[in-house]
Amino acid sequence: MTSIDPSLYLKNQQVRGTGSNALGKDDFLKILMAQIKNQNPLDPMKDKEFISQMTEFSSLEQMTNMSQSFQRFMDSQNLPPLIQYSGLIGKEVSYPVYDQETGLLERTESDIVQSVNQSGTETYLELKSGEKISVEYMTKVAEVDSKPETPAQEE
Repeated sequence: MTSIDPSLYLKNQQVRGTGSNALGKDDFLKILMAQIKNQNPLDPMKDKEFISQMTEFSSLEQMTNMSQSFQRFMDSQNLPPLIQYSGLIGKEVSYPVYDQETGLLERTESDIVQSVNQSGTETYLELKSGEKISVEYMTKVAEVDSKPETPAQEE
């Protein structure tokens, strides 16, 4: 009885190939064109088969375009926090103030955002009063009243 040389086992074979294992739309089009060029003249490709393959190609192209659009959308959603919170400049934000001894909520204050700062992974709002608060502690954001308050005039 003859034996099989162990070097011929599939698990021992070197993997050959470059690039991606996935076929793209260009590869699909090349295969389709090669199929049309090399078809048997006595038994040409049927119209239904050709239309089916063209439909598959069109679907592949639409999925590729949709995937690229979705990737661009995802990239636009990953803005740095500094840019993400820059829209708060000039807005009034509310934040809790805790008692330093007890750690209990003492009051809620509001102030106008002057700037947005980033230190490492933390993003801070610098307020008109000079205080800095983390964006995590904001509880409310509101437009600033542009009308200055005037005392009621006595008649």
